[in-house]
Amino acid sequence: STIMVRTLRKDIAGYNEIQSIEDAQEETGWKLVHGDVFRKPETSPMILSIAVGTGAQIGAAFILAMLCAIFKLTNSLKKGQVLTSMILLYVLCGSVAGYVSARIYKFTEATAWKTNAILTATALPGAIVAIFTVLNMFLSVAGAATAVSFLTIIVLFLLWVCVSSPLVFLGSYIGLKAKTIEVPTKTTQIARIVPEAPWHMNPALTALMGGILPFGSVCIELAFIMSALWLHQIYYVMGFLLAVIAILAATCAQVSIVLCYLQLCAEDHRWWWRSFWNCASAGFYLYVYSLWFLSSRLDLVGTLPVVIYLTYMGMISIFF
Repeated sequence: STIMVRTLRKDIAGYNEIQSIEDAQEETGWKLVHGDVFRKPETSPMILSIAVGTGAQIGAAFILAMLCAIFKLTNSLKKGQVLTSMILLYVLCGSVAGYVSARIYKFTEATAWKTNAILTATALPGAIVAIFTVLNMFLSVAGAATAVSFLTIIVLFLLWVCVSSPLVFLGSYIGLKAKTIEVPTKTTQIARIVPEAPWHMNPALTALMGGILPFGSVCIELAFIMSALWLHQIYYVMGFLLAVIAILAATCAQVSIVLCYLQLCAEDHRWWWRSFWNCASAGFYLYVYSLWFLSSRLDLVGTLPVVIYLTYMGMISIFF
C-alpha cells in the first residue's frame, strides 16, 4: 500500500507540474492506454478464466474449512478429519468456480461457453486425480501402508462426477446469465502498439519478484504447517491461520495492483496474464521451500518416499 501511494503521489504531482507549464499537454504514461486497458486477453482467455475460477474455488473451500475448525465443527487435532472436510468443501464450492470462470469468460466475448464449463469442472480435478491414481498404483505395488484403497478412489471419483461437476455447471449457467461486467472506459477498435519495456518490467522478472512477498507473508506459518504434515507434529491454531490467509490475500492484491500499475505506466496494456502470474509464482517458491525442507528437516530412506513427498508437494504448490 505504501509503495502504491508513493507511486501515485509522484505521478500525479508530475502530471500537475506539467499541466502548470503547458496548457495543452499531451497524455503520457498510463493515460495513453485508457482505451486499451480493458481489451480482452490476446492469449488463451479460456485458460485464464478456468485458472481464476479454480483459484476462487480453492480459496473459498480453504476459508470455509478454517471456519469449520474455528467453530469446532471439525477437530483440528485429527488430520484425517480436516483433510476430509477440505475435500468435501472443495467439492461443494464447485459453483464458485463455475460462476467466476463464466463471468470472466463472458467478459472476453468468447462463445465456447460449454467447453469453458466442462474444462472448469475437469481440468484441475482431472489432473490431480490422474497423478494421485498413478502414485497410488506404485504404492500398492510396493505394498506401502499409505496406499489408498480402491473404494476410496471410487468415492472420490463419484464426488467429482456427481457433485462437483453439476455444481460447476450450475455456477457457469448463473454466471453466463448474469449481466456482463461493465467497464468505465470504452475500448478502441485498434489495439495500441506496445513500446519496448524497460528491463525491470520483463514478464519473467516481475513474476519472480511478485511471488516473493506473498510467499514471505506466510513462510513462518508454513514452517509449522510443514512440520505438522511431515514430522507428525500437531497444528491447531486455525484462527491465526485464517488471519494469515487474510494477510496473504491482501498481499497478493497489493502486489498485483502495484505491478499492474507500473506496467500500465510503461504503456503496456496486456495485463491479464501478467497480473495472474505475478502472484501465482508464489507456488514456485513454495516448491523450492519444500526442497529445502526435504534436504534439511526430513530423513527419508529410499526413492519411493522421496517421490511421494515431491509429488504431494507439487500438487500443494499448484493449489497454492
